Amino acid sequence: MKNTFLIFVLFTTFSLQAQSFDFQYDHYSMIVEDLTKTGNFYEEILGLKEIPHPSKAEGFRWFSIHGNSQLHLIKKETVEHTSNKSVHLCLATKDLQKFITHLKSKNIPFWDWPGTKNTITNREDGVQQIYLKDPEGNWVEINTAEHM
Repeated sequence: MKNTFLIFVLFTTFSLQAQSFDFQYDHYSMIVEDLTKTGNFYEEILGLKEIPHPSKAEGFRWFSIHGNSQLHLIKKETVEHTSNKSVHLCLATKDLQKFITHLKSKNIPFWDWPGTKNTITNREDGVQQIYLKDPEGNWVEINTAEHM
């Protein structure tokens, strides 16, 4: 009985400390100078569906990525750009070759991780990935990672 009580206390204590918050990905925000040109890139090149800003405020363009996940573009007069490829939005697709054909038809260059133009990175886990830049120089990774 004493051992059962001890196990119950330990289990309850650890259960309370190891909570799962069941996070879901909501959105990624980017600050941009040219809301029209950059927004059109995400709509026309990446094929994201534009959705209305809840308050219809000016200076924003919101896009649906998948389900409830979104991309928010926020217009500012000046933006400090970073050219570090490690800072990027990443989207996954089941058909990378079809997407690459689309990029080529629009004359949009892409790179592998090391920086070779129009080349695909083949990761050790089997995922393929490419990187491209939006009109403001923000990096976007497109890969073939599977998601539930």
